[in-house]
Amino acid sequence: MTGPVIAIDGPAGAGKSTVGRAVADRLGVGYLDTGAMYRAVTFAVLRRGVDPRDEEAVLGVAQTVEMTVGEERVMVDGADATREIRGREVTSVVSSVAANPAVRSLLVDAQRSWVVTRGGGVVEGRDIGTVVFPDADLKLFVTASPRVRAERRVAEAGGDVDEMEASIIERDRLDSTRETSPLAVDPAAVTLDTSGLSIDEVVAAVVAEVEARSVGGGR
Repeated sequence: MTGPVIAIDGPAGAGKSTVGRAVADRLGVGYLDTGAMYRAVTFAVLRRGVDPRDEEAVLGVAQTVEMTVGEERVMVDGADATREIRGREVTSVVSSVAANPAVRSLLVDAQRSWVVTRGGGVVEGRDIGTVVFPDADLKLFVTASPRVRAERRVAEAGGDVDEMEASIIERDRLDSTRETSPLAVDPAAVTLDTSGLSIDEVVAAVVAEVEARSVGGGR
C-alpha cells in the first residue's frame, strides 16, 4: 500500500527529528532524517582527512562512502557514527558540505529513491518540501526561537547556552543564504512554532493536519 509523503523542514534544533519520528510512528510509515545523511558524509570527509571546502574532493567522498541512515543508528564505512555525527567537530563544518551542489544532487536522488522504495514516508531536512518533494502530501515547517533551540541542544549534549545560540544563529544564516537549495518556507507549508509546545502537542497538531487532508498511509 502506498503511504503519504510528509515533508518536514525547518532550522537546526527546532525539533524536526523528534516530531518526524513520532509522526511516522503514529502513521505507521518510515522516517528519514536527511540531515543525518549530510552529517554522515561530513563525518567521512573528516575521517579521511579531506578539506570540507574542497568541493571536488568532498564529492568524491560522497560518491564512495558506505552509509546507512536508519531510524536508530547511522553507520559510516562500517563504523557506528550515530553519536559522532552530532558532535561539535561535524556540526562546525556540516554547512560547508551541505552547500556543495553536487553532493546535494547526489543525496537528493538517494532521498527520492528511499521514498519510492518504501512507497511513502516522513522525510525531514532543510529543502524537502521546496526541492526534494515539491508535491508532498503534506508540507510542514517546524521552527522555534534560537534561544529555545539552544537550550534544547545544551540539555541534550551539554555546553554553554549563549555559545550554542550564537552557533545556531550562524547556522541559520548559512543555511538560508546558500546558493543551492537554501532553507526556506514553502508557501504551501504549515508552520509550527514549537517554542512553547510539548512534543505531544506538536505531533497531535501534525496528525490533525494529516487527518484533515485525508492523507492515508500504512506499512
